[in-house]
Amino acid sequence: MFTFFIFAVGLSFVGNNSQADEISWEEFLDQPIFNVVFLRHALAPGYGDPAEFDVNFCKTQRNLNNVGQDQARSLGIKLKMIGVSFDEIYSSKWCRCIETANLMNLGDVIIFNGLNSFFENHYDREKTLKQLMRKLKGLDKNNRVLMVTHQVVISAITGINVGSGVAVAYSSRNGTAKKISMQ
Repeated sequence: MFTFFIFAVGLSFVGNNSQADEISWEEFLDQPIFNVVFLRHALAPGYGDPAEFDVNFCKTQRNLNNVGQDQARSLGIKLKMIGVSFDEIYSSKWCRCIETANLMNLGDVIIFNGLNSFFENHYDREKTLKQLMRKLKGLDKNNRVLMVTHQVVISAITGINVGSGVAVAYSSRNGTAKKISMQ
């Protein structure tokens, strides 16, 4: 189940996630109800972004380190080995998300502002989530879609908190979500 709570101050999304148990990538393949994977970018040490942050310049952002780059490559290799593929791949505009998606080497990456971080108010939370919800509702339910984004976005949509490089399977049909085990 997925629940929307509307507050007088604006639109907020909170996933009702009593089913927060994990599934494996293999189980994800066997459950066509899940057509979207939200992936938090790979390891980019630190918290937030530097004071001089500019979304258009990677050098002003918190970026993947060598461990994060290896994490993204390894996940891409693992997914290819077990047969996980995506019809569409979207990324937040942040360099750490774009780099994660590109290093996974699973296909062309489309920048989508509906995945941008609203942590530290770099983007408007309500506008971002409305844009993302419109995209989710408009997806071909038979396609598998990868969305590389940030913890705050994943948590807002699914109610699940994840670490760097961790994914959540999501159904755009009914809003259910399950964390994908990294085993």
